[in-house]
Amino acid sequence: MNENEIAKNVLDAAFKVHTNLGPGLLESVYEAVLAYELSKRGIAVRRQAPIPIRYEELSFDEGFRADLVAGESVIVELKSVEALAPVHSKQLLTQLRLSGRRLGLLINFGEVHLKNGIKRVVNGLPE
Repeated sequence: MNENEIAKNVLDAAFKVHTNLGPGLLESVYEAVLAYELSKRGIAVRRQAPIPIRYEELSFDEGFRADLVAGESVIVELKSVEALAPVHSKQLLTQLRLSGRRLGLLINFGEVHLKNGIKRVVNGLPE
């Protein structure tokens, strides 16, 4: 399954979770339930996945933690806030660059209509 197919499954699962739970819960709740939904769909998913980074001659085993890594290729950054800020997209782009991945999804479960809280972030992935 390529990045775009995985992303479609993530979004389908996110809509199902949001429809069933609604907005207003803690980010950790959405993370757990979304991971469960992805697993049911046969997609390998890691929660709070440590991502190593290199800086010059230094290596950090745990440079940052990704909320979810789906299919080992798509980083999913979850929020449960009133509105996304520009810094959230920048944060995800940095995570993609440092991890060598090409596609990330920023999903804000705090929105009344989930479609308004989804942002696709790419790092060298053809559209």
